[in-house]
Amino acid sequence: MYGLIGQMKAAPGKRAELAAILLEGTGAMPGCLSYIVAEDTTDADALWITEVWDSKQSHDDSLKLPAVQAAIGKGRPLIAGFGSRSETVPLGGAGLPRG
Repeated sequence: MYGLIGQMKAAPGKRAELAAILLEGTGAMPGCLSYIVAEDTTDADALWITEVWDSKQSHDDSLKLPAVQAAIGKGRPLIAGFGSRSETVPLGGAGLPRG
């Protein structure tokens, strides 16, 4: 499995709008086992995105999907920047197969 955990900073006051765009573009992504968008509790403009994929290739391929491309285009003007980002190797957990 392949995982990503990253912080995305929305333009001031645009976090809910950006979160909605991220969530609407993630319905059918082959190989995606989990895609979580969460609000940061200490930064009113920050989101955390936690992803688990069956492989890095599936993640890379997802970036070419029309729905994902549309979400990127729609969300880009609302993004002020990015915080930390980590690639991980998920081992399993609730809802996930063992790695």
